[in-house]
Amino acid sequence: MKAILNNYRQAPRKTALVAGLVRGKTVADALTQLRFTTKKASAPIVKLIESAVANAKNMGVENPEILIIKEIRVDKGVTLKRHMPRARGSASKINKRSSHVMLVLGTKDGSSVATSATKDAEVIEAPKVKKTAKTEKTTKTKASKK
Repeated sequence: MKAILNNYRQAPRKTALVAGLVRGKTVADALTQLRFTTKKASAPIVKLIESAVANAKNMGVENPEILIIKEIRVDKGVTLKRHMPRARGSASKINKRSSHVMLVLGTKDGSSVATSATKDAEVIEAPKVKKTAKTEKTTKTKASKK
């Protein structure tokens, strides 16, 4: 299951340090690690992991202890550009960076949560479309062009 945190107002370089701590760990180990980390980005990532676990429960995963953090990625978000007055009427640029954090949970056996949840659900097939003379002509012309 996925969870996304968009426009988190901290630089991606700082947020990626915290994301690297939990990559590949089980959900319980990751939450324990983050709760004892003194970085600012640890609290939003804890909320993100809890949101992803809640999404997995809604998708039908009955045992959240088997979940691991399959992928956590920190990308660059919007940069707010500000200026600070300097000497002799000049100004220096200040970039206030933000981050996008994307989290994907999987199971210990290697499958993603979304695929394991859909295995239990019924597979509904799309209704078959009748071939008409017009569709047969288009398929013949496409095959002959190749």
